[in-house]
Amino acid sequence: MSASGPQAKDQALNVSFLQELLSSVAEQGRSLLPKSLFGIDAGENVEELSRALVSGRGEASGVAIARELLDQYARLDGAARLTFFRFLATQMQPDPVRVAEAARTHLDDPTPDSLAKLQKALESPRTEFFRRLNLAPGATPEIVGMRRDLLGLLPAETDLAAVDADLRRLLYVWFNRGFLVLRRIDWNTPAAILDKIIRYEAVHEIQGWDDLRRRLDPADRRCFAFFHPSLVDEPLVFVEVALLREMPDAIGQVLEEPHAEAIDKPPTTAVFYSISNCQEGLKGISFGNFLLKQVVEELAREVPSLKNFVTLSPVPQFAAWLDKVAQKDNHPVAEEARALIKLIRRAGWPNGEDDSEFAAIETAMMALAAHYFLLAKGFDGRPVDPVSRFHLGNGARLERINFLADTSQKSMREAHGLMVNYRYEPKEIERNHEAYANEGIVVASRTVRGLLKLKGKARATAADQETPALPPPLPESAKT
Repeated sequence: MSASGPQAKDQALNVSFLQELLSSVAEQGRSLLPKSLFGIDAGENVEELSRALVSGRGEASGVAIARELLDQYARLDGAARLTFFRFLATQMQPDPVRVAEAARTHLDDPTPDSLAKLQKALESPRTEFFRRLNLAPGATPEIVGMRRDLLGLLPAETDLAAVDADLRRLLYVWFNRGFLVLRRIDWNTPAAILDKIIRYEAVHEIQGWDDLRRRLDPADRRCFAFFHPSLVDEPLVFVEVALLREMPDAIGQVLEEPHAEAIDKPPTTAVFYSISNCQEGLKGISFGNFLLKQVVEELAREVPSLKNFVTLSPVPQFAAWLDKVAQKDNHPVAEEARALIKLIRRAGWPNGEDDSEFAAIETAMMALAAHYFLLAKGFDGRPVDPVSRFHLGNGARLERINFLADTSQKSMREAHGLMVNYRYEPKEIERNHEAYANEGIVVASRTVRGLLKLKGKARATAADQETPALPPPLPESAKT
């Protein structure tokens, strides 16, 4: 069940009481520590504080050190933070001599006791460091922010990957599904949270408070979010839902057209049209799969007329994939990709007036989209599309590919306007999930699979539209 009203208020009070208690412990512990640990220069002291934190001091002093370390970290500039992470990467590693001795002992006498000692020797000191750091009052959101900083450094500092691996494993435990609380977001939700919903929306930008109200207030709209007890007013992930009479094939039917409440018929279809992860520091720790499954259960109880649960999902990497394929002579659909891109440039699409060119673009694009979803694989043998991997992994079925479903500048740039419906059939979710997880099978409708037959037709249609000389590409100012 979702938490709201008195239950959510009680949770906030409990967290507040715990934070006050930890703050009191930190202040008392501070008086027991050497003054040298609380110097003015954060850059000089942060490494000394880090060593002190893992030195095995008492709990009160440990809380005080953790709080001081976080305060000093917050004052570090970018270069000093990089130095700090490099310190964690190089100085807080398992002792290789101790690991080797424990390994030899276990090989000579493989007992439970020798295995336990080997496991202890293998554990990174960074893991204990972050555990103790989390003892400070209010530490969890600050550690999440610390990982956000770390992720920003990783592309250029690959040696920091081990630090991220240790921290990610801990965050996965700390943000276990059992700790998460589902709350409905509506127009009566505190303004501080509503403001964050506007800022964190990652799929369809919310154009201010009036637009937000259109998505939350009507009787046929829902929004649900996961919260963590340590981040009371910070949503981790949220989903926006429209209750309609049928599965939509364009985002305008969800965001712009009159709501189903104006029609004297109960809704039959719940449409998940936007899922947004809110905390950059929790990247790679998925909550969306749990969120969707719990929201389906919540909606089924609340609105018995609902029979269908579908998405209207973006395709954020289709245009980039198409450009990449067009540059590969040995790719099976390279010729079709090049022909489609030329058509798009010449037609001034989607604003052109030539119906034959428009039809040719649709035929070619739908065929290539089917190849993209059903046949294009990444290095791990899974679909290249990240949204597809998410929904297929949850047990959904690829139901329909929608042409020109979103003509916003962002969608035209990233997906040439395509959107996709994934269907969640409660009786098929587990079977679909197993097929995907164990064999990499993309469960798709006959309609989607039938689009693969258009590939030959798409090539011929595109060829018919070719001309000996093409005009230069449209200037950036003319593109949508």
